[in-house]
Amino acid sequence: MLAALAGAMTYTGFLVIGVLAEYLGTGRFLAGLLLGVLLARFPWVREGKLRIVGLLPKPVRRPLITGLMALSLLHFLAQGEYVPAAFTGFATVFLLTFPWLRRTVFDRVRSSVFQFAGRKPDPRNDDMVIDGEFRERKD
Repeated sequence: MLAALAGAMTYTGFLVIGVLAEYLGTGRFLAGLLLGVLLARFPWVREGKLRIVGLLPKPVRRPLITGLMALSLLHFLAQGEYVPAAFTGFATVFLLTFPWLRRTVFDRVRSSVFQFAGRKPDPRNDDMVIDGEFRERKD
């Protein structure tokens, strides 16, 4: 499953770089290099702390990538190429749902590990439980 997902994402990257190269009027190598420089992140030590720095700030990266994928999806749909459009659409949907998917899978794995270890997970983290307090009044 992971190999198929990795292959689909790699092919989508190839398609997006091709569309970007077509719109910029350059080759794939130069478009990929430009995109790589734009999205690259490097380790940096400042004031004794390790930080990751890049040309683009973190809140801008995901919308930029999503926008490039949406542009290539519209490009393929306009040209009538449905297989590349399907790959690009799948990758865009995966990119948009990945934070929710990661949080859900991580919570389930963590709860099963806690049960296996004999500990109870923190009940405050369970979104499916409605916690209420009831008091009995004396009449």
